[in-house]
Amino acid sequence: MSACSDISYDARAVHAELMGCATGHGNDQALACMIATWAFGGGALPSWLGLSAQAFDELLALHFPGASISPPSTAAEADGERSLEFADLQKLMVENRANESLSEIWMADIVASACMGSDHLWQDLGLWSRGDLTALMQRNFPALAARNDRDMKWKKFLYKQLCETEGIYVCRSPSCEVCADYANCFGPEE
Repeated sequence: MSACSDISYDARAVHAELMGCATGHGNDQALACMIATWAFGGGALPSWLGLSAQAFDELLALHFPGASISPPSTAAEADGERSLEFADLQKLMVENRANESLSEIWMADIVASACMGSDHLWQDLGLWSRGDLTALMQRNFPALAARNDRDMKWKKFLYKQLCETEGIYVCRSPSCEVCADYANCFGPEE
């Protein structure tokens, strides 16, 4: 577990409960962080982490059998006006998945849902560090993660990938290294 001092005691307790039920799948740790944060209204994920209620139940059964999670009293609402954007992000990740687990499909939906938030992607997901997100991307979408070889912030990187797929290049500079916004796109997220 990544250390993070601003995670509530309650979220830590839910995380511990989930990990006590974990089946040993690669995404158990990340999902336990996301669910614990979401259960107490943190992050930017909508109802059921952006999944259908049935898919969420299936995710729990695969990763945390026996765990009982109550949804938060309030959750972010999905922005219907951004449904095409969500679909493009989800497709990008599915096309680059590791093809090792059904969990990768759910993770593509969850990450695409979190991209609709307004903070850093790891925070919108309810993860406890950027390192957790990097590990999630490498595990679930290795080909995509390998292309982020300059440590670009993940949400910016995913949108850049969409733009390049469409042949849209919006960077004001011919080289990232000389761009005035370099620090905003690359390096640590805190």
